[in-house]
Amino acid sequence: MASILPINLQDLLYFQGVESSRVEFKASWNEDFTRDQVIRTICAYANDFQNLNGGYIVIGVAEADGAAVLPPKGLTPAELDEAQRWIRGRCNTIDPVYQPVFSPEVVDGKHLLVIWVPGSQIRPHRAPEDSSRGAQRRYYIRIESSSVDADRQPELKTQLMQLTARVPFDDRRALQASVLDIRETKVREFLHDVGSGLVEEQDTRSLYRSLRVAEPVNGHDAPRNIGLLFFSQDPEQWFPGARIEVVQFADDAAGNLLEEKTFGKRPIHEQLRECLSYLESLSARLIQKLPRTSKASHWVSFPSLALREALVNAVYHRSYEGVTEPIKVYLYSDRLEIISYPGPAPGIEQAHLDGKSPIPPVPARNRRVGELLKELRLAEGRGTGIPKVRRAMTQNGSDPPRFDFDADRSYFRVTLPAHPEYQAILAIQDVANLRAVGDNAGALRRLQEAHSRHPGAVAVAVELVKEQLSRGDTHAAEDVYEMVRSVNASANLAAIITQIAAAYLDNNRQKDATNWLDRLPMLDAVEEAFEAAIQEKRAGRLEKAHSYFKVAGDAVAADVKALHEFAQVKMKLAEKVHPSGPSGNKAAYRRQLGEAEEMLRRVVQMDAPRTRRAWAWFDLGRVLKWSRAPKHEIRAAFEQAVEIDPTEGRFKEALARLAGDGHAG
Repeated sequence: MASILPINLQDLLYFQGVESSRVEFKASWNEDFTRDQVIRTICAYANDFQNLNGGYIVIGVAEADGAAVLPPKGLTPAELDEAQRWIRGRCNTIDPVYQPVFSPEVVDGKHLLVIWVPGSQIRPHRAPEDSSRGAQRRYYIRIESSSVDADRQPELKTQLMQLTARVPFDDRRALQASVLDIRETKVREFLHDVGSGLVEEQDTRSLYRSLRVAEPVNGHDAPRNIGLLFFSQDPEQWFPGARIEVVQFADDAAGNLLEEKTFGKRPIHEQLRECLSYLESLSARLIQKLPRTSKASHWVSFPSLALREALVNAVYHRSYEGVTEPIKVYLYSDRLEIISYPGPAPGIEQAHLDGKSPIPPVPARNRRVGELLKELRLAEGRGTGIPKVRRAMTQNGSDPPRFDFDADRSYFRVTLPAHPEYQAILAIQDVANLRAVGDNAGALRRLQEAHSRHPGAVAVAVELVKEQLSRGDTHAAEDVYEMVRSVNASANLAAIITQIAAAYLDNNRQKDATNWLDRLPMLDAVEEAFEAAIQEKRAGRLEKAHSYFKVAGDAVAADVKALHEFAQVKMKLAEKVHPSGPSGNKAAYRRQLGEAEEMLRRVVQMDAPRTRRAWAWFDLGRVLKWSRAPKHEIRAAFEQAVEIDPTEGRFKEALARLAGDGHAG
């Protein structure tokens, strides 16, 4: 017999797509205490105090530490039959009478009985305290993972009474529509996606009734609102505003509209998936190497988990009854806002949203929407969304999210600040545009404003330092360095250090330059190593320059400037160990010259600017001369240099000396 559960049995056993508070395990059936407890739990789930659409009782599976003990203990066939008969009979003692759904199952060759208890349409219910004759009936409700006697807690009983005959809108009958408006293909797609055995049910009427998306009314079947929201072609036909609108604003002061996109005319869970995919495609990602480690820093403009939880919560908790406003997503350069209508349910206050107090167990606005989203793994447990958004933003290095609503609770807004480095990228784009139109003063102001707002953003600081150094304001550049270092201790500031060092070298202040170069961390990023090597070479610290070129590794061979500069470092190091000098080392001398020659021969074959190719030929001639290569090879190198740049006198002088006394170089 096929399963009639709307959820996959393995998911149920492992709490996948359903909260643990909605599942209760019973190891056996023979004990009277277990039997009475089952009836009380059925009553509690039927009362559906938190609008989670009841729950499940699994008999034949033990529980330990809040999890199912598998493989299951199971029931004998006789126990399975007897349990169903007894529970059906005792459910007649529930007031008003309530009958759950029974689904015998087999797991690992063992018989189980799964009792599905959907939220009741005629709550509240009372159940006997025990199975003794004349036992008092009491109101039971579910709070987290326990069935609680509401009669002993007057405030809870009062809240339960307020739910009397109040069926959540998404679970009500839609008398204005026909069951034909439900698309069977979409129902079966859903059941296939969640792995439900109901997908094998061939009769359409039985399928809809079993999934509880339709019910009999006056001799015919009518759809429930949840059936139209999830399984009709266009839910807005019955629920105006059942769509998601995304508006992206341009990165300019006027806030001009850049793009508008609507996700509608499809079931709400399909809208949700498509909108999430679109938003994630707009979220920039950066991977930044961390100094002194092989690890990398990853960030995105808006973390996917935060986006997901915020948008899922909007779809789950908005109202579909008489609210014509869609869910709105506004994308600005510095933030993303998700707005749904109306505001949070009574009982939720700002302190709960700010994380200062735990979120209270108030009834959800939509019990079926939430249930189906959880089964699709789009939503998770009640009360977990806001903490997850906050945690995801923290892990991404973003500023905290903000949650707010107005005094009338007419809307609920989630604001996700863009990652500071993403905002830095946008600021740099603005600066590039300002420079392109010649507004250098405006570019400086934009950089200063961005640095002031995000003093730890390295990308902005690098550009601001570059702008300040171009104006000769070295002290201002140094102040930027100190500010970034004070607020972002883990930042890699090599790009700022090398810029400041280069400025000092340009002004022949070698001591100041080397003081700054001494601040360089151990570098493992290629571009940073290149720039550090070049500035160390200019400062005359050849060994350090050599070590940074080594850090850059094989990437040097693909960069004509770096390869040429590295060859020149090797030439200078060879001069230091010339065999005739005080630190003479013939083997080291020959090794450095041999490596320099190999590099220079690569450079002259690469696509390089004319001047660099000329100097590379000139340096190759010098290396060949020092290596005592054949004279015609040396002459050919100098002749190539002269041919490429006949205006450079040093090339002609070297060629003339070679023809004379042979002491070129």
